[in-house]
Amino acid sequence: MMQDVLEPSDTLSQPGLIQRFGTSISRMYQHYLDKWTPYTKCRWVFSLALLGVFLLRIFMLQGWYIVCYGLGIYHLNLFLAFLTPKIDPAYISDDDDGTSLPTKANEEFRPFMRRLPEFKFWYSMTKSTVIATSLTFFQVFNVPVFWPILVMYFITLFCITMKRQIKHMIRYKYLPFSFGKPRYTNNDANGAAKPVPD
Repeated sequence: MMQDVLEPSDTLSQPGLIQRFGTSISRMYQHYLDKWTPYTKCRWVFSLALLGVFLLRIFMLQGWYIVCYGLGIYHLNLFLAFLTPKIDPAYISDDDDGTSLPTKANEEFRPFMRRLPEFKFWYSMTKSTVIATSLTFFQVFNVPVFWPILVMYFITLFCITMKRQIKHMIRYKYLPFSFGKPRYTNNDANGAAKPVPD
C-alpha cells in the first residue's frame, strides 16, 4: 500500500495537452527560422519591407511618433552591437588568451566575432518592427509629442554614437565588414594560398 503512494503515476509524468501543443508550435516555428538562415539577402529584404510598411503607416496616420522613436533607438542599439567585437579590445591585456584582434601583418588571421551575430540582429529587428507595427493599432500608444524634437534627438544620438564607434574602430584597427578584405582560396602548386579579388 505504501509503495503505491510513493511510485510516480504514468499520468502525472506525461506533459499535458497544452504543453505538448506549445512544444509542437515552438518546434515548427524554430524549423522555419532554421530554413530562413541561409537566405541572408531575402531575409533583409523582407525585414526592410516590414520597416517600410511601418514607416508608411506612421506617415499616413500622422501619429505614434513616440513608438517610431523607440523603434529607431532600439534599431540603433542593435546596429551598434552588430558593429562591436564580441570581446572588446580595450579590456584585453598583453597576456591575453589569444582572443584579441590581430594588429600586425604577420599575425595569424582571426575572424571578426560580433557581439550580436547577423541572424540575431535580423531576427531582433524584424520582431521589434512587427511589435511596433502592432502598437500602432492601439490609440493608447498615440502619445501627442512634437515630432521634430524627436527627429533632432535621434539624429544627435546617432551622430554621437557612430562617432564614438568609428573612433573605437580606428583606434583598435578592426573592420566589422568583409568587403574590401582579401579572401584566400585553394593552395597553388607551391603550397601558398592565393588571394582572390572581391
